[in-house]
Amino acid sequence: MTRPLILDPDRLFPVDPRTRAVARSLYQEIKDLPIISPHGHTDPEWFAQNAAFEDAVDLLLAPDHYLYRMLFSQGIELKDLGVPDRSGANPADRREAWRLFAKHFYLFRGTPSALWLNHVFRDVFEFDVVLDAGSADDYYDRINAALKRPAFRPRALFDAFNIEVLATTEGPQDTLDHHHRIRESGWSGRVITTYRPDPVIDADHESFAEALQAFGDLTGEDVFNWHGYLAAHRKRRSDFRAAGATATDHGHPTARTLDLTPVEAEALFRRVVSGRAEVGDAEAFRAQMLTEMARMSLEDGMVMQIHAGSLRNHNRQLFKTHGRDKGADIPQATDYVHDLRPLLDRFGCEKGLNLILFTLDETAYSRELAPLAGHYPILKLGPSWWFHDSPEGMMRFREQTTETAGFYNTVGFNDDTRAFLSIPARHDVARRIDCAFLARLVGEGRMTETEACETARDLAYALPKAAYKL
Repeated sequence: MTRPLILDPDRLFPVDPRTRAVARSLYQEIKDLPIISPHGHTDPEWFAQNAAFEDAVDLLLAPDHYLYRMLFSQGIELKDLGVPDRSGANPADRREAWRLFAKHFYLFRGTPSALWLNHVFRDVFEFDVVLDAGSADDYYDRINAALKRPAFRPRALFDAFNIEVLATTEGPQDTLDHHHRIRESGWSGRVITTYRPDPVIDADHESFAEALQAFGDLTGEDVFNWHGYLAAHRKRRSDFRAAGATATDHGHPTARTLDLTPVEAEALFRRVVSGRAEVGDAEAFRAQMLTEMARMSLEDGMVMQIHAGSLRNHNRQLFKTHGRDKGADIPQATDYVHDLRPLLDRFGCEKGLNLILFTLDETAYSRELAPLAGHYPILKLGPSWWFHDSPEGMMRFREQTTETAGFYNTVGFNDDTRAFLSIPARHDVARRIDCAFLARLVGEGRMTETEACETARDLAYALPKAAYKL
């Protein structure tokens, strides 16, 4: 028996009728604002080639670790979902992979994934029944048929989604050829890159040596010499800025920073790249490089982001068979007050530096992050991220940070996704939650509706655009 797919127009708004009416009014003012997507992981090749997506599995299932981590937790093998292993092999029958996903779609009830996907199914593909075992084939066939039409090519969808700017994320060993092709194509869509130097900073990364060699080859610098290594970063940052980048990003396990003397930093670097690293050297090198990256951001004006607190690849067996980013990254407690102090002692009051902090440790919101951002001029708070990119997570963020940091020491919303079609859905959820929170403040007499409307527009559009210099 089929069930109708219904998107409640008042979803995520307060239940109280008076407050709900205010939230609804605020949302009407901002729902059609252009999307600023300043940080994410969509593939720039999509927009460079503008080729049709292969099928429903390729577009919606295989790239989305939000989906298959839940399915994996229920005993479903990644190979059966069309997720390639380390060799790139993907033996699953595509239709059967989709059927398996559809049969288990009920697992996502109450999760943000269900909100996002139902938004995509209803608004992008115009389905009017829910996805389940009975509708799986109809979904698969209709999505695949749609993907053959020009309106579903990447650039057409970019325009249809009203995206003003979208940032991807590349490493220092990346040639940026796709971004060059986008810029040379004459297409008006603004897709820019972000400098993510982790592969040549994280000595614990399995590809560190290989990435370091490519880094040297691209820059022509001796990257096994400390001064040549720093010069290579400056060259690549310049290349990224030429490809549109306004920001860097650093996905470190912790937020630890150091401010070593030049002699100490060079000695640490030599140990790391020579294979003679001591216990703790990899973490110390990551910490020192955050301070070096801050120094370079002062020189070139790039906004700096720190995404700290994820213990990557927790499932060692899955990492061996399928590699990184397969849903096995787990949040861990993160110390910002002490870990950031060396960097803040050096640069915390610099007017030319902009540093955006993200966390997976919600216990740090009111205790550490909001007070830090409410004091240091260089700091802003990034939105709820990853595991907390949810209605509940977004509301907790506003509740725990606003009293100390206010709204204007935050940077609005960014979707941080690989799932291109979910971008409008994710921004819609964020806008609804912000309107719900603001409506509550209006209802409590803490803000006028005019102030709430101005703030809602800033959160949805003006703050991310300003924070990322877009």
